[in-house]
Amino acid sequence: MRRLVLQMSMSLDGDVASRSGLEWELPDEHPDVAAWKVAKLRHAGTHIMGRVTYEEMAAYWPTATGIYAGPMNDVPKVVFSTSLTAALWDKTSIARGELAREVTALKQQPGGEIVAHGGATFVQALSRSRLIDEYRLVIRPVALGDGLRLFADLPAPMPLRLIEAHSYRDGTAIHVYEPAPAA
Repeated sequence: MRRLVLQMSMSLDGDVASRSGLEWELPDEHPDVAAWKVAKLRHAGTHIMGRVTYEEMAAYWPTATGIYAGPMNDVPKVVFSTSLTAALWDKTSIARGELAREVTALKQQPGGEIVAHGGATFVQALSRSRLIDEYRLVIRPVALGDGLRLFADLPAPMPLRLIEAHSYRDGTAIHVYEPAPAA
């Protein structure tokens, strides 16, 4: 069975997006952080995302160049939406069914990792449903104060086990977690 991996940037105070919609990602990403992210993205067999993130990515990636362009454009994508009428980004399909059922079906297909990208509401739903097998959190040295939290509205505490950690001179830390086994 394929694993569902969330690879996402978050602020030091645990936010994955600002409430205002303003861009908060720091533009001066350390080259080693970028290399780590690209190396992990190369394991993707499918990218999944919500509609808002899809629309942002589809407006950018098809004509982008640089180290992320290949892994983002060459891999099939599934956008989860009940309102999107067409997927114009190459190699993209639309999933309209119930989230847990659709993700479980994707996990049962052959192929590489399923990498979830966002947005906040989408990844919160994946987390609440306990569908994510690995959390790759790129923690940026910025505090948003009043953003959208990754782990908002969990029905119960979610124990996680740290399986990998890195820190970089630009203040970025990467923490990789998996759900801890039930006690």
